[in-house]
Amino acid sequence: MGRTAIGKSNAKIILIGDHSVVYGQPAIALPLPSVTTQVVMTSAPNGQTITSRYFDGPIAQMNQNMAGVAALIATLLDRFDAQSTPFTMAVTSDLPAERGMGSSAAVAVAITRAMYQFFQRPLNRERLLTTVAIAEKITHGNPSGIDAATVSSDVPIWFVPHQETLQIPFTLRGYLVIADSGIKGQTGQAVAAVARRKMAFPQETNAEIAQLGTLSHQARTALATPNLTQLGHIMSAAQQQLRGLGVSSQELNQLTHVACQNGALGAKLTGGGMGGCLIALCPDLTTTHRVEASLLAAGATKTWIETFNLEEEPQ
Repeated sequence: MGRTAIGKSNAKIILIGDHSVVYGQPAIALPLPSVTTQVVMTSAPNGQTITSRYFDGPIAQMNQNMAGVAALIATLLDRFDAQSTPFTMAVTSDLPAERGMGSSAAVAVAITRAMYQFFQRPLNRERLLTTVAIAEKITHGNPSGIDAATVSSDVPIWFVPHQETLQIPFTLRGYLVIADSGIKGQTGQAVAAVARRKMAFPQETNAEIAQLGTLSHQARTALATPNLTQLGHIMSAAQQQLRGLGVSSQELNQLTHVACQNGALGAKLTGGGMGGCLIALCPDLTTTHRVEASLLAAGATKTWIETFNLEEEPQ
């Protein structure tokens, strides 16, 4: 047959709503089209093999940390009645693991897209997301779905737990610097810490969570208006609330400060916190490069730059 199919996805970051989303407040997640995952699926004379960051070899022998991927592939082969179809699958990804950038969801999206293309079946967004959930539930237990929704999207996602997941068109010009603090994020510990704080100091903690929800609504308006300066202020205000909740870290506090000192309009942690990444919003390319250099000099281990030059009209 000699067929080749390619499936792609991108990274994601939480722009606003980290942690408060656990308590029913809205969050906005942004796709990062410059940080990608790609799956190339090719016909083979025999066997079903995969090459990836974590495993090279027969799909039937994938190790436990790829159980979600194995279940996804098996489900799709059953769906297409192709259990014995030979192929090779190559997974390449720019996304770092355990940094809150949606690496597992990105792989699942890219695999699903590649397999649907390889077997020449139509794939709409609803089917894509329900299929990706097969892998994500095994990998994460009870995922919210925000990762899969965002890594498969070209526009921001407005997410309210158990209520709505919407793609929101936006008009925005500017640059985002994403920086890895060099410390693995500790989402589970951070979520547990907020829960303990909520028990010990309910009034204060609930007020911080509610304020983060308010900032999410304000950010949605700033994205659509667009108002880059206002969005920067909102991001920095969110960082103050996240510090209050105890989910930032000394390194993240220092790096967000450095970013703003060097011209960023605003900066905050993204994701679970207690490590992981931060994001800094910049108005122009000169400022972006200055902020990037200052973050690397201050201890960030890796950076990415995302350019927002979209001019989409709200539908």
